[in-house]
Amino acid sequence: MSFQLRYSQYNERSILIEWPVVIDEETLKDVLFFKEVIGVVLIKESVELISAYNSILVVYGYGIDDVNSVFLSLKKIYSTFDNLKEINSKTFRIPVCYDEEFSFDLESYSKAIHLSKDAVLKLHSEAIYSVYFIGFLPGFLYLGGLNSALYLDRKTTPSFNVKKGAVGIGGKQTGIYPQDSPGGWHIIGNSPIELFNPKQNPPCFIKAGDKIKFYSISKSEYQHIKSEVINSCFDFKTLLVHD
Repeated sequence: MSFQLRYSQYNERSILIEWPVVIDEETLKDVLFFKEVIGVVLIKESVELISAYNSILVVYGYGIDDVNSVFLSLKKIYSTFDNLKEINSKTFRIPVCYDEEFSFDLESYSKAIHLSKDAVLKLHSEAIYSVYFIGFLPGFLYLGGLNSALYLDRKTTPSFNVKKGAVGIGGKQTGIYPQDSPGGWHIIGNSPIELFNPKQNPPCFIKAGDKIKFYSISKSEYQHIKSEVINSCFDFKTLLVHD
């Protein structure tokens, strides 16, 4: 499936490629594979590629003199690559503690969407989410696949300090705060997993195109995993789901 893409000059060194404004798996597949192909074809130019839900920003290491020739080059790449190729993705099981210590918005949130707290946690943990892109904060995963029964606009007044690991729901999305940060999502739990570590390569072990499934853990299990993460002895390979 090919899409009608829009190409525009973002600034003197960058081109923005945009897909139709639809968040779905086919668009994700097309965005990520085109991103991969551009990186291979333009490897000698050392371009930086930044993808989002419906776009790729192509940042060149030099000023663009002839924007039309760059447009034509990118269009040629898109028209000739095999966009039916599957994304090379992994699936991770991420532990979440939904204990009331960490789920301080759960009661008000569940009342707002007219579901019991148990129903909220069941729906949240049974879905398989797709990682569309990483942004806002280093290691913040933008996930698609939230059950529509859990949709709720973000808070009218954001919290000043959402704790690292907080699992929240905002609008049609769910995600994990990778560090302490202000935020307006409804917090329903916390994960002890370190999603971003600048000392590791890559700093974030999850990438766009990967899948996430949350599973519930007790408070004692949370403390145990947290201790292992802090002491650098947690085996992150245990999170990977093998087919």
